[in-house]
Amino acid sequence: MFKLFSDWYTRKFSDPHAVTLVVILICIALFIALFSSLLMPVFVAISLAFLLDLPVNKLMHSSMSRLSATIVVIVAFIGFALLAVLGLMPIIWTQSSNLLQEVPNMITQGQVYLLTLPEKYPELVHESQIESFIVMVNDNLLEWGQVALKASLNSISDIVALMVYLILVPLMMFFFLKDKIELMNSVAYFLPKERRMAKKVSKEMNQQILNYIRGKVIEIIIVGTATTIAFMFLDLQYALLLGVLVGLSVLVPYVGATVVTFPVMLVALFQFGFGSEFGYVMLAYGIIQAIDGNVIVPLLFSEAVNLHPVVIIIAVIFFGGLWGFWGVFFAIPLATLVKAVINAWPSVPETDETNEAPEL
Repeated sequence: MFKLFSDWYTRKFSDPHAVTLVVILICIALFIALFSSLLMPVFVAISLAFLLDLPVNKLMHSSMSRLSATIVVIVAFIGFALLAVLGLMPIIWTQSSNLLQEVPNMITQGQVYLLTLPEKYPELVHESQIESFIVMVNDNLLEWGQVALKASLNSISDIVALMVYLILVPLMMFFFLKDKIELMNSVAYFLPKERRMAKKVSKEMNQQILNYIRGKVIEIIIVGTATTIAFMFLDLQYALLLGVLVGLSVLVPYVGATVVTFPVMLVALFQFGFGSEFGYVMLAYGIIQAIDGNVIVPLLFSEAVNLHPVVIIIAVIFFGGLWGFWGVFFAIPLATLVKAVINAWPSVPETDETNEAPEL
């Protein structure tokens, strides 16, 4: 048993560069796991600075200094963010409040409709089954209401955290972009010299993550805008709110589209009933999802490493459970990182003892 483990260790860890890569990955994972709640503004700033590094480099190629390019990009980013927040948030907030006020009416209508099912289909549905289902739904709604109340009581601390984000994140983004080279050299000073594999994986993942973040931002904008326009054209209530939800659902592949289908379907159902308008809404939603999955995603992520859908779902569950929203957002790049490390890992081929015997 010991020899078996020793042979495996020799094959996989004989290269000191491989050991260095393992140590670096373990240290980064432990650091994020232990200090993610404290340093979340830093991680957010690093992610946004990583995304904005491309336009900074583009401006530098047009004979601008890094300081000037950083100032232009940061000002443009803050201006766009303020325009989006001030323009969209009031409408989204109003539609969210109106939808929450409509929820009791929707529940009442749903219960009335369910109570008519035993009369329409007495052979399939019994009144006791409907009553049990209504009791279960009411109990779940009571639990959700308690959760919402607790969340509202914690809103003051959330507002304070948001104010910290609004001040610290742009400031850190500016310094991360302006002093990128100096900061990277400072980090490299503490790393071992035997890091050839780490450099190889880092170079590959740098491009992969950049393509992924850029592609996801573009996908969210395209899908959210197209959905909002389609719902407004079909005169669906809460079109902007539902469009934003559909746009954000692309962050979680497969699962997000499935989950967000329910609010779209319920709003259309209670507004139009089982009619042609309801069919048009669901048809438009299905067309947008089909275009996203078969046209937009292949175009935007053609350079990304192919991953099996099962691997993507497992990555979303695992990293989302570890790091919440950002774990879900970076689930695919992290899964790609694992695949890149496995592919780049050196391995000494096993020796066949029968071939080692001297020929007679």
